[in-house]
Amino acid sequence: MSYPIISADSHITEPPNTYIDYIESKWKDRAPQMKYVDEVGDAFFIDGMKRPIPMGLVAAAGKPAEEIRITGVRFEDMHRGGWDPEARMGEQERDGVAAEVIYPTVGMAICNHKDFDYKKACFEAYNRWLAEYCSAHPDRLIGCGQISMRSPEDAIEELDQIVALGLRGVMVPGNPAVEDYDSPVYDAFWEKAIELGLPLSFHILTDRNFAFGHVNRGPAMNRFLSVMRGCQDVMGMLVLGGVFERHPKLKIVCVEADAGWVPHYMYRMDHAYNRHRFWLPAGQELSKLPSEYFAENIYVTFQDDWVAFKVASMLNWKRLMWANDFPHSDSTWPWSQDMLKEHAAGLTAEQRRAILSENVAELYGVKLD
Repeated sequence: MSYPIISADSHITEPPNTYIDYIESKWKDRAPQMKYVDEVGDAFFIDGMKRPIPMGLVAAAGKPAEEIRITGVRFEDMHRGGWDPEARMGEQERDGVAAEVIYPTVGMAICNHKDFDYKKACFEAYNRWLAEYCSAHPDRLIGCGQISMRSPEDAIEELDQIVALGLRGVMVPGNPAVEDYDSPVYDAFWEKAIELGLPLSFHILTDRNFAFGHVNRGPAMNRFLSVMRGCQDVMGMLVLGGVFERHPKLKIVCVEADAGWVPHYMYRMDHAYNRHRFWLPAGQELSKLPSEYFAENIYVTFQDDWVAFKVASMLNWKRLMWANDFPHSDSTWPWSQDMLKEHAAGLTAEQRRAILSENVAELYGVKLD
């Protein structure tokens, strides 16, 4: 294509030194560490969490489906670009991608840790490491820092720290320590994000109620179908709880939860508000329909979601952003261009350019050549 394609959601693979070398000294003995375990392979062990995080799925991009495994993978056999920014440049070029918005991998699981002091220490360490990684190619590696949400006051300070590190966005855990995100106690936090021009992201698997550890009926694959529900839950709360009513300039990104469901979800919110709000109150009286807030304030990323392209005209496609999810197992790398040629064929030229390039560039201040 004649313009640079940007992935709105890609990831790093945390190397063994990510936390232990960058965490405050008092936490060093408890820092997440990578260890090799027979029949598991390399895995991150996190103090206070029952299960280690095997590295098999986190760097399975490009593998045939029958070769994808959770266990048995060694760190040195993974995509080097997950931790080496120079190698990442070649991996971007192979996929036809000019830049990526960068999210964590192990850090997604740490979002669900119940000790907010520990979480804060880990995230501050990760942010220091990520800032170094992205600084090698700041126009092609757009880093999203992590914050703990230990308190609204802490969160505001963490936003300033993320800006000071040169990171361009913020990944927010699904569960804060104080009340919930529709509470007015977070109003100053939302306003600070607006003031700093920082997009705030909610990523799948970072909500304790909807992470991979929760129980689903039926076979294990049914869990895969439900992972988007955590993001939907947060988006509905923000809209119906009046967060966008109070903060109309707030920009929220719903990450890796697909997008084909959005038109129906918007319709369902409007139906609930119009028909049922007198016996089932929304969090706040709204001056616009819920769908209008969703369409204006919420950006949605997706990767292999053919339906999202089909329904683009039924939602605000200026808030729709494609991603390759590299190097995770659900990634479209290295065949993204072949997939996009097929999936995006029905879009107008204007829609295609917006969804693949301009929307994410405008949101994160990426310069388009």
